[in-house]
Amino acid sequence: MLLLYPFSMSRGQNRPKRLSDNELMTLVQRQTFRYFWDFAHPESGLARERSNGDDETVTVGGSGFGVMAIIVGIERGFVSREQGAERMLKIVSFLSDKHTDSYHGIWPHWMDGKTGKTIPFSRKDDGADIVESAFMFQGLLAAHQYFTRNNPTENRIRGMVNMLWRQAEWNFFTQGQDVMYWHWSPNNGWAMNHQIKGHNECHIVYVLGASSPTYPIAERVYHKGWSNANTFLNGREYYGIKLPLGENNGKGGPLFFAHYSYMGLDPYGLKDRYADYGEQAKAHTLINRAYCIENPKGYKGYGKQCWGLTASDGDKGYSAHSPGNDRGVITPTAALSSIPYTPEFSLETMRYFYEELGDLLWGEYGFRDAFNLTENWFAPSYLAIDQGPIVVMIENYRTGLIWKLFMSHPDVQKGLKRLGFTSPYLGKAD
Repeated sequence: MLLLYPFSMSRGQNRPKRLSDNELMTLVQRQTFRYFWDFAHPESGLARERSNGDDETVTVGGSGFGVMAIIVGIERGFVSREQGAERMLKIVSFLSDKHTDSYHGIWPHWMDGKTGKTIPFSRKDDGADIVESAFMFQGLLAAHQYFTRNNPTENRIRGMVNMLWRQAEWNFFTQGQDVMYWHWSPNNGWAMNHQIKGHNECHIVYVLGASSPTYPIAERVYHKGWSNANTFLNGREYYGIKLPLGENNGKGGPLFFAHYSYMGLDPYGLKDRYADYGEQAKAHTLINRAYCIENPKGYKGYGKQCWGLTASDGDKGYSAHSPGNDRGVITPTAALSSIPYTPEFSLETMRYFYEELGDLLWGEYGFRDAFNLTENWFAPSYLAIDQGPIVVMIENYRTGLIWKLFMSHPDVQKGLKRLGFTSPYLGKAD
């Protein structure tokens, strides 16, 4: 299938120099998009978990990010609309197939991209993962709003998305309590016993749970479960910046908290009784950057141009890097996916990564997952959950594309209203 690339973009002398900001953003989006297009599983169209892993293992959450990236790829002309629609049809057809595992309408964290069978994430995590599935549904609802043409392919996409959305049993994952639970397994039941609460990457789970037209959670589940935790409200200042929500010791935690739920859910102007989520995301990002500039552990390279702590591979293995868990590892997705919140700082860092670290960091699918200059280590890997937000959040900064699509879905608007949110988008609802 043809990709519409105007020039070679791999490395060395083929890496374009002296680019404008717009040219650089487009190049980064285009190259990173390839992870979800060229490297997707050939049979399911879903995103492989990582570039240096098992070729059959696909990730449900990362594939949800990939769904959004494909929409961006169409709009940017990286692929044609017809190519993108065919790939989307392959994805939703696989997810809808009776042989593809789902549990109460919710998919596992990992599955086999050929057979659709669950690949256990851990010994007891061998069933439904409602958080990863929420990331997928965030993408699917955006796709529903994008593929609106009256032709057989796009009609089928919308129909399958509607079916999958209406089959997902969000309220099952409360166990009849006032909180949502992350996992359920046909072999282990609720043994993982992981409640979803406190400010982290899971905000979208409760929003979608309240938005379901068939199996909605009660409003009280949001207020008594998600928002009633000692890691939710903060209100402290770090580096002179007030942080409304999130953990104290980690100064807000890893930056993916500001990305995963807000790839479709537009935080700007989004408010409930607890916070203004645009202010939260910006404060979290600025605090993360300020910590790297302070660099209390004295790691090589940290500074105004080189910052961003979030979950990624590292020289000592995968970890959720943050000010409270600083191992000297900078992860490109942290700063780049924060571009809607800190555009000047994120662009400055994008240019530093591209121009100064260059071929040490830039490769086949964009910027490699992470690096540690103190240890002279650069990741050999790319991860779906890190590459996807780069493509999507750059586009949200440039045009608001995915935000506008997701926030326009009538069920999402109803769900946000049920939970007491205000947003510029809700004024447009019937």
